[in-house]
Amino acid sequence: MAERDALSRGRGAERILYVPFDHLSFDHGVMRTADPATDVVVLVESERMLTGRPWHTERLFFLVSAARHFAAEAESRGFAVRYLRAPTTIDGLTDALTEFGNLPVTCAEPSSFRQHRALTEFGVEIIPNDLFLTARDDFHAWASRQKSFVMENFYRAQRVRLGILVDGEGKPEQGRWNFDAENRLPPPKNYEWPARLAHERDAMDLEVAAQLQHTPTDTWATTRAGALAQLDHFIEHNLAGFGPYEDAISNDDWSLHHSLLSPYLNVGLLHASEVVEAVLAAFRAGRAPIESVEAFVRQVIGWREYINGMYWYLGEDYRNLNGLNADRPLLPVFADSSATKMACVGGVVADVKKRGWVHHIPRLMVLSNLALITGTNPQAFLDWMREQFVDAADWVMVPNIIGMGVHADGGLLMTKPYASGGAYLNRMTQYCKGCAYDPKKRSGDDACPFTTLYWDFLDRHRETFARNHRMAQQVNGLNRLSDLPQLRERAREVLTGLDAGLI
Repeated sequence: MAERDALSRGRGAERILYVPFDHLSFDHGVMRTADPATDVVVLVESERMLTGRPWHTERLFFLVSAARHFAAEAESRGFAVRYLRAPTTIDGLTDALTEFGNLPVTCAEPSSFRQHRALTEFGVEIIPNDLFLTARDDFHAWASRQKSFVMENFYRAQRVRLGILVDGEGKPEQGRWNFDAENRLPPPKNYEWPARLAHERDAMDLEVAAQLQHTPTDTWATTRAGALAQLDHFIEHNLAGFGPYEDAISNDDWSLHHSLLSPYLNVGLLHASEVVEAVLAAFRAGRAPIESVEAFVRQVIGWREYINGMYWYLGEDYRNLNGLNADRPLLPVFADSSATKMACVGGVVADVKKRGWVHHIPRLMVLSNLALITGTNPQAFLDWMREQFVDAADWVMVPNIIGMGVHADGGLLMTKPYASGGAYLNRMTQYCKGCAYDPKKRSGDDACPFTTLYWDFLDRHRETFARNHRMAQQVNGLNRLSDLPQLRERAREVLTGLDAGLI
């Protein structure tokens, strides 16, 4: 008993294991080889993390409460644990060294360039990060062989490498690599979406909520058990319907059949391997069709791994690219959902403000699309997205925004910009009915701003996109517009109105 008490106080420790708030796993990262007999576990709640930027409080609540629950679990497993509150992470680690002596500090590869640099300069030993399925060196080897960074090529290689939905010869199950054609249905009418799993708040959650002066939703679990419950709920109630409606936006439900697992994957409470294994087991048991299973697997082993790999491959300066010279300040609607008459934009921003999350299509085709075609500064929009989402991380948002969302990298990641007018939103969402604007009109006072600005965006960048063979049809469409002068005038009015929070 005396030895255990001594250990709980950290006496006799041989090394310090630093666990960032997005490495909350006992089976992966630095904890994979942890030994309660020799290791002190340190987490640092830095003031910079809490107040350095205008973070969404739901995001902060999730991160801080999940980290505190992890620390408590580590202590229950017999580890000497220090959950430190300090001005910065480095200040917290300095305090740990002051307490325990000049011990080696070890951490798995951090999730951002900034943190990696700070820890390395402090002398932390960095070990490989197995919280992903693809090691950074392995991804670098793949990317360095490519003429262009096509995610589909990476995804197919992943399927073969990992032996997922392929036969013994590496050919895709049922003869197809993807089922996208079956997974682009608009939101159905009179459809009953499954009820979501509500996560009850315990004393630790309430303590964090009080500290942050925040009333949390019941959307996000803050424990490993809660994350596993969410995985089970997804497979039982949503997996089968995930594929067909994954690109739809419904007024009746904000999460549709989406899994709500990304925050847990991104902080380590779930691992991609166990999520994929659970989904495949459901498929083998006949509980979900291949269209939905393949679509979900693509998100986890394809897109998620690809984005993380490209973040590290493209380098730290990639975030600063602005290939379209976009310089408009962030629109007022991003701070206030009522600062627009556009039903889709106001509705999506309100959802983000409520729970720190919307699924990938509102992110891409409403929020990012608006930033793209208005010429909003990429870094200003990146900062906002980074601050608002529960599942955001540097590696998540930088490639997704700079490369995919606002095409600021000139096509390095995506060969064409994801710009669209009101027709797409009218087809794939339920926002247009009852909106003040008509998605079929390009000009006039009631013309949909997305429709107007889509054509104005092509017009503004006509010379740039004329050299892109994937944009030829869209650019040539400008030549068929009989109302281009009126459209340009309407675009000026729309941009002025958006800047003033009146459109």
